[in-house]
Amino acid sequence: MSKLYIVATPIGNLKDITLRALETLKEVDFIACEDTRHTQKLLQHYHIQKPLLACHQHNEKRSAQGLIKLLKEGKDIAYCSDAGTPGLSDPGAFIVAVCLHEEIDVIPIPGPSAFASLISVAGVPIHSVRFVGFLPQHGSKREKALLKFLEQQDAFLLYESPYRVDNLLQMLHLHAPGRFLIVGREMTKIHEEFLRGTAEELILLLKKRKLQGEFSILVASSPES
Repeated sequence: MSKLYIVATPIGNLKDITLRALETLKEVDFIACEDTRHTQKLLQHYHIQKPLLACHQHNEKRSAQGLIKLLKEGKDIAYCSDAGTPGLSDPGAFIVAVCLHEEIDVIPIPGPSAFASLISVAGVPIHSVRFVGFLPQHGSKREKALLKFLEQQDAFLLYESPYRVDNLLQMLHLHAPGRFLIVGREMTKIHEEFLRGTAEELILLLKKRKLQGEFSILVASSPES
């Protein structure tokens, strides 16, 4: 029976891909991916040639039908998002749900994750953590969402773009000035950096840096929790 493989790919350093992921990408009949240009760079680095199928958040429902057709014809397919583990603030969940509904086997090929990478170097005790991913981009919904997670007192992890990270830190400074933050940027890349401190301290630090790439931000548990 054909299978859909959910393959985690590097978040930056191409050497972080697992042996099993490479083996899977070499053996499947097709590779579905969030951005064919991005995935093609990874495949070229490892001299892998496979037909690529675009399956991203804007066409996920439509492209899922084509993938199901191929799977029912006996073709094995790997799915990769641009970086990290599919389905974790990335496309992938819909095609998995459709495959499960059609009783097609879905196999995880675990590997890199910005979420797990930041927690591993946080240096603070974490008994439980909530994965939030991206907040709404604008307006009152953004602030209300942040306040909801702050009220729960537990640690939570956010992703943010370089264009909105200052706004996020400003909101954290306003509503939770005492919470300790761990920020990871350019993780596994040449300019990898981890910053720790309050929102006010991090605002000052980031003013001295050229902001690029997505940020991962761990908001530690409230001291009172």
